[in-house]
Amino acid sequence: MSRSVPTTSAELITLGVDTHKDIHVAVALDGLGRHLGTLSVPTIPAGYKELVDWANGFGPLERAGIEGTGSFGAGLARFLQAKGIEVFEVIRPRRRDQYRSGKSDPIDAEAAARAVLAGTATGRPKGADGEVEMIRALRAARRSAVKARAQAANQLKAMLVTAPEGLKSELRALSTAKLVTKVSRFRPGTNPSEVEAATKFALRSVARRYQRLSEEISELDEQLDRLVAEAAPELLAVKGVSTDTAASLLIAAGDDPERLKNEAAFAHLCGVAPIPASSGKTVRHRLNRHGARDANRALYVIALCRMSHDKRTRTYVARRTKEGKTKKEIIRCLKRYIAREVYRILASLSLNKSPISVP
Repeated sequence: MSRSVPTTSAELITLGVDTHKDIHVAVALDGLGRHLGTLSVPTIPAGYKELVDWANGFGPLERAGIEGTGSFGAGLARFLQAKGIEVFEVIRPRRRDQYRSGKSDPIDAEAAARAVLAGTATGRPKGADGEVEMIRALRAARRSAVKARAQAANQLKAMLVTAPEGLKSELRALSTAKLVTKVSRFRPGTNPSEVEAATKFALRSVARRYQRLSEEISELDEQLDRLVAEAAPELLAVKGVSTDTAASLLIAAGDDPERLKNEAAFAHLCGVAPIPASSGKTVRHRLNRHGARDANRALYVIALCRMSHDKRTRTYVARRTKEGKTKKEIIRCLKRYIAREVYRILASLSLNKSPISVP
């Protein structure tokens, strides 16, 4: 810990924090941007308390800019918010800026604090203490299970390529579902002593893994259906919105969608707000490749569903096609309109912040 400028005045203090898995490095600045000190604390509640007490030693701690509020900084962000301290999410410095000023934990922490003082850090961390956080955790587990199940299915198919000819000819024409069912019933014995028996043993092991993962996915789907229906029934009522797409949009907004200033902010969050790219007499917009890509995917799925099944959307597509728009351009427009509709629903939600037990 170092203190470069001692002060006894009651100036408001701004904190900048560079977060890591085991330690956080913080820098305190006063209202004039003067460097007051640097402190490293462990990522435990006692460390967070030490950090707050240390910062309050310079004066009232008003604001904090934290890198990685959705990962390593999540615990500290929750702790500071519980203390009534305003928390801002700070984007990691760009490489070209790091080349200019150097790279170290105290430098990054000071940059975070100065971003808050300058007003360039305006993002608010998502709440992580309600139904949406529960949905996020369950959905992360489901995504992992789906990926593992796909790997198991691919491994089954790959094992058949080198299987003995009799076994290969018996199984190669089966669909994945029928293959898993048939192979899971093999009885190769406990101590296989030949290639075909060992191959059957291996195939059965992978097939039963596939079945266990399918059961796990079904259990997670049941919980997700319940939680999403409780959190946002109005969102599920929107045409083209399923449990999966609703969960993606809820996770993007967080437990406190009121932190988003307006529907344009939500569109930027989802990466569906076109970015101006005009110059001189040329007026154009380019594709936004930033934002929450899973939420962007959800809006894309909703747009495709409406293009196939919603009469009003199909009329819109026909009109825009006559105007010379391509299919990609029309989908981008639809995603922007859908984001506006979704934001109005999210802004009106009163999400239950109290924890709900998952049986």
